[in-house]
Amino acid sequence: MLARRVMSPRICWMIVGGLWAIVCLAFGGLPREASAAEKNVVVIVADDLGLTLGCYGDPVARTPNIDRLAAQGTRFANAFCTTASCSPSRSVILTGLHNHANGQYGLAHAAHHFRTREELTSLPRLLSAAGYRTCSIGKVHVEPEAVYRFDTYANEGIQGGRNPVRMAENARDLIESDDERPFFLYFCPTDPHRAKQGFANDTPHPGVSAEKFDPAKISVPGFLPDEPEVREELAEYYESVARVDQGVGRLLEVLEQTGHADDTLVLFLSDNGMPWPGAKTTLYEPGMHLPLIVRDPAQKKRGVVTRALVSWTDLTPTILDYAGAEGPKYPLHGRSFRPVLDQEEPAGWDEVFGSHTFHEVTMYYPMRVLRTPRYKCLLNLAHTLPFPFASDLYGSPTWQGVLARGDQKYGRRLVADYVMRPRLELYDLESDPGELENLAERPEHQQTLAQLTGRLRQWQESTRDPWLIKYEHE
Repeated sequence: MLARRVMSPRICWMIVGGLWAIVCLAFGGLPREASAAEKNVVVIVADDLGLTLGCYGDPVARTPNIDRLAAQGTRFANAFCTTASCSPSRSVILTGLHNHANGQYGLAHAAHHFRTREELTSLPRLLSAAGYRTCSIGKVHVEPEAVYRFDTYANEGIQGGRNPVRMAENARDLIESDDERPFFLYFCPTDPHRAKQGFANDTPHPGVSAEKFDPAKISVPGFLPDEPEVREELAEYYESVARVDQGVGRLLEVLEQTGHADDTLVLFLSDNGMPWPGAKTTLYEPGMHLPLIVRDPAQKKRGVVTRALVSWTDLTPTILDYAGAEGPKYPLHGRSFRPVLDQEEPAGWDEVFGSHTFHEVTMYYPMRVLRTPRYKCLLNLAHTLPFPFASDLYGSPTWQGVLARGDQKYGRRLVADYVMRPRLELYDLESDPGELENLAERPEHQQTLAQLTGRLRQWQESTRDPWLIKYEHE
């Protein structure tokens, strides 16, 4: 008699597993589990968005999807761009270097033609070298393309970046691909940037619900004048912000539907502040104090609000840290903030620096800034010049109204003080959050001023700021 062969437990489980796979495929596919090797990254950069989000306390904004992302991750109460201009700021986001070091001093397009140094290695190239698939959808706005090259650009039908919902649908091919390599998605709507006059709300955007706002119910920020044309512009702006939120919502849905919600680092931020004089192109708080929301699959706490001071120089180091990817051969100016995502009051995160030199090529006004939890010290290196206006801000109904009326004040600030500035500005943000009372000449604040300006110069030296020469020549 032949002996009966007994199958090993391992073979039995293989057969059971195979049968289970067949059943699952017949009814819609295998349940997807996050792989330790998959560390996907999504970076969402809105265009000219300030702290006008529900999760940041704005009573007008309708941003339920971005608010939900904040509830699922960490919201930074003190996050700052380093330069309040589109191209320079995006260069910092993608290189981890201040723009005075990476060479993207101003706007990349048209006559401005500022360009990043060719020898630098940007985030998409670093991640590509680490085995990532990289994809850009929407605005890039930095040059040269060879420095910032992505594997693919999925911009079909996105209406110049004004349809974030279509952008999210375009991302689906990348996200649900069977390719085993992790993905890096750089998702950049053009909203809520100005569209010459207005905010592109007069054009239908398929798949997007047009959210209308009543100008009479708008809460006007303190840095702006409360005038009818300002309220009307803000109502248009909030509609554009709502479009961004709908795109974020659809993108998060795609991540969930494809099983990638739990293996993807998601960062949401803006390049610079609101597109009004007093915000964008300035290093006052409305220009540089911006939203940053991070959802890290590995973080232990959710719905955290951290008071750590971080800047856009910290973004590339954080993403490289998450990806386990090597950085460039030169040191970066920031550091990874992943260790403090669960901490509300982390130690050692108590200063950020800013460096703004140009916006348009005609807008030379170099500023350097040190921001601490309490103080802000601004160094205006060309203070004898009038502060220049971006063409879209100058042409806005808001500023044209100021000129037509001959207003002496713009919001709470004197127009004369906005246009002509001293070499040094020092503000106590605890008692003066609107940055209206310059303490730089006050005798009782000279010790604080000396400490901050000394630290500012040390930072300029450590980052090899070309404008250090101003200390010798002027």
